Amino acid sequence: MYDLRPHLDAEVEPGTSLLLTGPPLTGKRSLAMDVLAAGTDAGDGAIVVTTKDGADRVLKDYEKRTGYQGKPVAVVDCVTRQQGVGDVREDDRIKYASSPVDMTGIGIKLSEFLQAFGDRGIERNRIMVHSLSTLLMYSDLQTVFRFLHVFTGRVQSVNGLGLFSIDSTAHDDQSLNTLKQLFDGIVTLSEDDEPEIRLA
Repeated sequence: MYDLRPHLDAEVEPGTSLLLTGPPLTGKRSLAMDVLAAGTDAGDGAIVVTTKDGADRVLKDYEKRTGYQGKPVAVVDCVTRQQGVGDVREDDRIKYASSPVDMTGIGIKLSEFLQAFGDRGIERNRIMVHSLSTLLMYSDLQTVFRFLHVFTGRVQSVNGLGLFSIDSTAHDDQSLNTLKQLFDGIVTLSEDDEPEIRLA
C-alpha cells in the first residue's frame, strides 16, 4: 500500500492513479510534491513530469521539502527545450521532452527513469504529472486521453502511484468527465476545505 497520510487521509493499492482537480491556486502541485517527498523519505522513487516549470525550479521546490541529494528523484522536463534553450544536457536526474506535445517522448523518458530506478533496486515509484491542463492546451482531448490511457497503464504495470493535476476551471465538464474515467480516484481541492479524496 501507498500511505498518503498526513497529506491525504487514505492508503491506496500499488498501481493506483489519482486525478488532482481544483481551481488555480488551490495547492494541487504543492500537495502532489508533498506526497512524492514523503515517498522518497520512505525509500520510494519520485518522477515529476513537468509541463509548466523547468526542471531546475522543480528540483529547487523539492529541495525545500525534503532534499533530493542521494535520493531517487528525477524530472521529465517538457518546458525548457520548447522555450528554445538549446544547450541543456540530460543527466541521471533530468531528461527533456521537446515540448508538451511530444507525448511519445514523454513516455520514453518516463520509461528510461523507471528502468534506471529498477536497476538500482527501487521497486516503488511515485509519479507526478503537472499539469494535464497544459497538455490539453496543445493537443485535443482524444490525443491526451490516449496518452493518459497508456501512462496510467504504465503506472499500474510497475505498481506505482500516479498523481495527475488538472485545473478544473479550464475545461468543460464533458472533457473532465472523459478524463476522470481513466483514474482510480479523484482528489478535489478547493480554496476553503481540506482536500477530499474519492476512490473508485
